[in-house]
Amino acid sequence: MTSVGRSVAVLAGSLVTAPLDLVPVLAALARPRTAPGSPAARRRTVVINGGKMTKALQLARSFHGAGHRVVLVESAKYRYTAHRFSRAVDVFHTVPEASEPGYARAIADIVLSERADVFVPVSSPASSVPDAEVGRLLDGRCDVVHVDSATVRMLDDKVQFSKVAESLGLRVPESHLVTDRRQVEDFDFPDGRTYILKRIAYNPVGRMDLTPLTGRDRAANAAFVSGLDISDEDPWIMQEFVTGQEYCTHSTVRNGRVQVYGCCESSAFQINYAMVDKPEIRSWVEHFVGELGLTGQVSFDFIEAADGHAYAIECNPRTHSAITMFHDHPDVAAAYLDDGHPVITPLPSARPTYWIYHEIWRLLTQPGRLARARTIATGKDAVFTRWDPLPYFMLHHLHMPSLIWANLRAGRSWSRIDFNIGKLVEAGGD
Repeated sequence: MTSVGRSVAVLAGSLVTAPLDLVPVLAALARPRTAPGSPAARRRTVVINGGKMTKALQLARSFHGAGHRVVLVESAKYRYTAHRFSRAVDVFHTVPEASEPGYARAIADIVLSERADVFVPVSSPASSVPDAEVGRLLDGRCDVVHVDSATVRMLDDKVQFSKVAESLGLRVPESHLVTDRRQVEDFDFPDGRTYILKRIAYNPVGRMDLTPLTGRDRAANAAFVSGLDISDEDPWIMQEFVTGQEYCTHSTVRNGRVQVYGCCESSAFQINYAMVDKPEIRSWVEHFVGELGLTGQVSFDFIEAADGHAYAIECNPRTHSAITMFHDHPDVAAAYLDDGHPVITPLPSARPTYWIYHEIWRLLTQPGRLARARTIATGKDAVFTRWDPLPYFMLHHLHMPSLIWANLRAGRSWSRIDFNIGKLVEAGGD
């Protein structure tokens, strides 16, 4: 099916399912409930950007539940974000795109005009450095839960991150910086070992391509890299492929201390989150952030190999969608805002999170239907909640349809809908 055909089909599907989604939303609205949470000793104004993403909604709800005032920010492209309609959001603002020169200044001006006490970026890969620039512009006039721009660049650079971790005695796969295709073609592959290539810059479409590279088929290696743009200006990393179970983590850190921590099984396209206890991974994270004295939000991806040890494969200095596992935790706001707060992890009572339209699509199109139905029955939708149901309806029947309609009018293609991050995955996307 062409991109136009898919867009039309999705828009038609949204019209068909709207009455079905309206039933639970209206039922929830008819019985207003207050947000769960523990009232804070001091009410603060918290500015959250990245408003299109579920993780921003989850944080807004957590801060609102603790009695704080929430200001949500997003670019004009996503002005119809479903989350602006949340009961947890007091004020909504739009700003330029992160790639535009006025982005950081616009957010800093919002922070100052709203008399905000705290800025909590929910960054995309494209906005992580500009969000750090906001902190510099504010110059101590507001608490900023984000690492500085130099640290963002180091953590986002898979080669530099691996070098720093290795210097701290932490396990990472063998990796090599690649700035020319010939480096791959001429590489002396050790027997029995496999490598993969990852673009250091964010690659929304190609990031799940794990084409194996070995010394057994150099012609295949050369054919693969011939289609990649590799240069000094656009470097890649060739990393040893470690076979095993993948895990992802979220950590909110203040002065080198982890105060919010979650870990769950992961995959290339992760849209299911359930807490698992992996002491070695937690110890790795605590060691790394403690040695660097970080303040901010950092997400690490690991592979637990056949030798039983965990190897960190990359770091993203941003909020992880695993924060949705804290949907029923009353202390998220305090753990984000207060120095020295004891570390919190998802409650044992927390149901695993998912996005229902993704689950239904997989239920209909993929094998393992019984397991998928069990996931739906035992978990909870990450967006829908009875005290705040409107974002759920708006996500599926305004937010996403508006993006698809804009792409259709502009003649742009897209490869996937991601309800989690509130975006269409497309070439050159953020």
